[in-house]
Amino acid sequence: MAKRGQSLDRILRVRTLQLGLVRAAEVQAQEKLASEDALRLRIAQLAENVAPQQSAAEAFSFIAAAHFRDRLSQSAAAADGRMAVATRNLERASEATREARRDQSAVEKLIARDDQAAVVKAMRALEETPPARKNRHGPC
Repeated sequence: MAKRGQSLDRILRVRTLQLGLVRAAEVQAQEKLASEDALRLRIAQLAENVAPQQSAAEAFSFIAAAHFRDRLSQSAAAADGRMAVATRNLERASEATREARRDQSAVEKLIARDDQAAVVKAMRALEETPPARKNRHGPC
């Protein structure tokens, strides 16, 4: 029984470490998603700033602006792709965190059940022991 408790404690330590690592991976995935979203918003702002203006009459500036808008459009498409990948990674990390929590709670329940069985066994052992008190005083 003691060996079983030690192995459950070891498993609990491992599951706790795994849960910590998975939570860290989930936080990194959240940060990556936030970073990609900020980048996507920045690209959209830049694209709005490069829109053609009425005052710019030179053809060269129109060509340069069109080229820059095209490049920003390509960057926006790439940012959308990275955003989708980051979202999938975050969903995967969240699912891994839920699984790790489930595993850890299962081990905690096993330990609690083991402790409860040990308490019941100790109580039965106490019930079966003969009374240790002696009557010190005889009939007076």
